[in-house]
Amino acid sequence: MNRIILNLIIAWRSLNIYKIRSFFAMLGVFLGTFSLIVVSNLSGSFTEKMLTEIDKMGTNLLIVKNGIVKHFGRKTELLSEAAALTIDDSVAIMQGSTFIKNVSPACNKTFTLRYKGKVLTSILIVGVSPNYQETRSCFVQKGRFISKADNTDLNRVVVLGTRVVERLFDDKKNPVGKYILIARVPFLVTGIMEEKGADISGADQDNQVIIPLNTFMKRLVKKDFIDTIYVQAENEDSIPLAQTEVELILRKRHRIANDKDDDFTVIDLKDFKDLKTKTTDMITILGRISAVVSFLIGGIGILSIMILIVNERRVEIGIRRAVGAKKKDIIFQFLMESSIISLCGGIAGVLAGFSLSIIIFKLSNLPLNISIAGLIFSFIASVTVGTIAGIYPSKSAIAIQPVDIIRS
Repeated sequence: MNRIILNLIIAWRSLNIYKIRSFFAMLGVFLGTFSLIVVSNLSGSFTEKMLTEIDKMGTNLLIVKNGIVKHFGRKTELLSEAAALTIDDSVAIMQGSTFIKNVSPACNKTFTLRYKGKVLTSILIVGVSPNYQETRSCFVQKGRFISKADNTDLNRVVVLGTRVVERLFDDKKNPVGKYILIARVPFLVTGIMEEKGADISGADQDNQVIIPLNTFMKRLVKKDFIDTIYVQAENEDSIPLAQTEVELILRKRHRIANDKDDDFTVIDLKDFKDLKTKTTDMITILGRISAVVSFLIGGIGILSIMILIVNERRVEIGIRRAVGAKKKDIIFQFLMESSIISLCGGIAGVLAGFSLSIIIFKLSNLPLNISIAGLIFSFIASVTVGTIAGIYPSKSAIAIQPVDIIRS
């Protein structure tokens, strides 16, 4: 133990003598560890946020849209505006499929909202069926949701998103029981939705209002077709089977020939998950490649400085060998020096990467996600780089013969 402690003291003193060289040698390891920690934490955070956004849309959800969707994102583009979907289609899907738990038809359009002297323009009005809550996993936090009676009787009732409440009611009082105007038509506020934030499509679910589907279609837009059918599968495993059944049912109802394209699109949210996962994986791979390159540069830097140190300390090595130092002591000393350089760079990289990750999480409102695997791998990588980089200089050191030093 005393021999090990002595070698550690010698190694530390040596590194203090070559401070600038040691700093630049550990810089590569620092950057490698730093990038690996940041990328691991951020990729985990992005994945967690993606899953949260998907859950906001609903659990095990399929979305049937009118027309052929070219791009589904912040701006939805349609190759065709086919007025194909109807409420009867949603009923047929529910009755004809064995893998579906809920079906909720919906329609939407932007209108102007008014309350007293306050006016909000371009607010998304969503007409939905009473089971919309269960299908989309979004529920009221105050008051009540629309009922079957509201939908059947074309009642003019509305449930507000939290963002609409903040913008429309300056007094911050409970708006339940008050009347607002939608396109100058009075609607009674019956409830306030729980806060949901933006979904995976980028739509702010808190900046919209919900009314009964029949009221929307017959009192506001006066049309008999719908835009969307939300289909909730029984479980995650049954989503592909449910999607196949939905496509077959709709093609049959719409009398689409075998050689013709669908006039609708069935969107599986897992497709977006897979797409975003691929993007996140690509970022992770690029980050890991940069980390490997940094570790390689760090290893070369440590190797270079250790070779210089061995050449400059030939006299010291020769004298130590002459007075009885064993080869394993010389090897241990130089391996210890290279490992300390690498380990210091690794520890600094871990601390800096962890700190920057926390700052990014706070500033960008990303979910906090610390990759334990990334921390462990970074630590192991830094020690390994230092050990490997010290092997050749150590062999060079024990090759020095005391007699050659005395003669020189």
